[in-house]
Amino acid sequence: MAATKIAVYSISDLKNTTDDALPNYLTSLKFKQSHFLTDVRLALGYSAVVIAAITFYADYKLGWDKTKYWTFWAVLVYFTLNGALTFWIWGVEKGKVFAGQIDHPKVGRKSPLSIASSVAKHTPIYNITVEYSNSKGETKTLKLSSPFTRWFDVNGFFVAKPFQQWLALEIPLIGQVDPKNKDDDAKSAASANGESEVDGPVENEKYDTPKKSTSSDAAPTSTRSRRGKRG
Repeated sequence: MAATKIAVYSISDLKNTTDDALPNYLTSLKFKQSHFLTDVRLALGYSAVVIAAITFYADYKLGWDKTKYWTFWAVLVYFTLNGALTFWIWGVEKGKVFAGQIDHPKVGRKSPLSIASSVAKHTPIYNITVEYSNSKGETKTLKLSSPFTRWFDVNGFFVAKPFQQWLALEIPLIGQVDPKNKDDDAKSAASANGESEVDGPVENEKYDTPKKSTSSDAAPTSTRSRRGKRG
């Protein structure tokens, strides 16, 4: 499928495209995504829409006098569902773009992972909050940031490789499952710092430079004495 070009100055487009790429990358590594948060949000939203539609249909067919009692309760339930939906989005989901776990030989057990994303207004920086469990079962929290220019080119196309390398390098759980991208990012950083990826930094060679001659080292200049002619 052809890559989608977006406006490089649209922060929301940059964030939404990156948010969509994040679970795609993790599921490709065999992370199992939980859709519980999304299912609850959709259930609350669709329930409110269905109640509004039924109320409108009943009022249209039967008239206000016959439906006003039921309309009162329908409106009350509608606003309750919308209030619950707002709380769920801002209080429970909190910007989560991925929630799931993985059971991988390198990890050794089911390890939960959740990632929430955010951006500041007029700031092209992608911020994520990561929660995961380490090998000891301890819950760890990371706050990471990186500019969108790291994985978007100047034409507005998303480049997956540097984005995946960033996640694999900065999040230990992902780095364990995808060491290749982690190592590739480390090599790229070393190359950017002017270091050799194979042999390491090149030492400066020593050269014997000739000493500059000084007035004391220079040979004395011979002068021819002038003798007067004898008559």
